[in-house]
Amino acid sequence: MPMRPLSRLLLASLTTLALIAGACANQQKTDGSSSGGAQATSTIEDVPNEAPVAPPAPAFKPYEATEGFVIGMPAEPQVERKQVPLGANTVNTAAFSSRTEDGTIYSISTADYPERLVASRPPEALLNEGKDGLVKQVQGTIKEEADVTLDGYPGKSYTVSSPVVGEVKARNFLVGPRLYTLLVIYNPNHPNTTADEFLTSLKLVNPPPAVTTATPDAGTGMDAGTVEGMDAGTGMDAGTAAPRRRKK
Repeated sequence: MPMRPLSRLLLASLTTLALIAGACANQQKTDGSSSGGAQATSTIEDVPNEAPVAPPAPAFKPYEATEGFVIGMPAEPQVERKQVPLGANTVNTAAFSSRTEDGTIYSISTADYPERLVASRPPEALLNEGKDGLVKQVQGTIKEEADVTLDGYPGKSYTVSSPVVGEVKARNFLVGPRLYTLLVIYNPNHPNTTADEFLTSLKLVNPPPAVTTATPDAGTGMDAGTVEGMDAGTGMDAGTAAPRRRKK
């Protein structure tokens, strides 16, 4: 059975999140002992039976990415860029992550979707898909969420509790055809006081105009809230209406 365009879109979003998961895995290997039989430690450190000693708060420094944004990072981030096939198109993804000594991970990722595909869906739907994809990726549950904006662009702010990675504070923004995902992953037993400073530090550089959502033709079989009938593997563009049937 061919994959629906919505599933392909979500796949691309999850691929971006997988880049972040890869950064976590790499850090686990770095933390592990050099002996052959040693196991990697968790990225979220928690030492039982000891009084927690709060490490110094990280000093965020502006990091400018060639993708057209500036964000505060506690250290030079690890960067990974990929291209994800999406039908006849390609989604360019990039992930930037930095980890502090207490195990907290600060990350931002981007996914550049075809403009016609973005225009075929309301911004709210795309933002919810990004949020739901993240929750599924970390097997978590949403504790709180709210609508936010960045320079007039729509966004979502939410907190996820995960048995896999710990606590996650996140924000998604839809800037033109690009989806930004900002994450702070930390141990819930050691409350993070700098997450909001990171999540609100994103500055856009020459951003594109917002993508106008296409109005579906009432005479077609296309639901305004779906992309049914537009398989990314066919020759039909995401912004093109399905052909009408002749009346017999």
